[in-house]
Amino acid sequence: MSPAGRHLDTPSSRRGLNFNLDSDVIGVYSERIARFLGTGRYLAIQTVLVVVWIFLNVGIFAFEWDPYPFILLNLAFSTQAAYAAPLILLAQNRQENRDRVSLEEDRARAAQTKDDTEFLARELAAVRIAVGDTVTRDYLRHELEDLVDELAKRLAAAPGKSQDTDPT
Repeated sequence: MSPAGRHLDTPSSRRGLNFNLDSDVIGVYSERIARFLGTGRYLAIQTVLVVVWIFLNVGIFAFEWDPYPFILLNLAFSTQAAYAAPLILLAQNRQENRDRVSLEEDRARAAQTKDDTEFLARELAAVRIAVGDTVTRDYLRHELEDLVDELAKRLAAAPGKSQDTDPT
């Protein structure tokens, strides 16, 4: 074994600096910056800065650290755009991931609701069938009246049978 405690045939883990950056923290801050870049407040601040920049380079004071073609100002805008575009894309990707998770949850909830509705429909059908098989008071009264009428007809139609038959 080597003095460092590892074998020569085993590759080292990483050389150089090892940064432990939490992608969620970076994502949260990039979303904040991207949201700020899309506000009217940011545009107003940037407009004021550009007007002051031009005024200081062309106006009365004419410090001229960035003369008329304003190359330094253009460089600042290019740098800003180079950082703003990836930040906005990162924010959009994170929002897309949140939307995807939300959509999956909505689909699962909709499927559960559909299953619950189908179960309740089956249970309601079973209750209707069970209630349909029970005898109601009106149904029983009607059936008894029909039986009494039928018995009365049979008794009236029976020839030679008298109800007052006294054998003595």
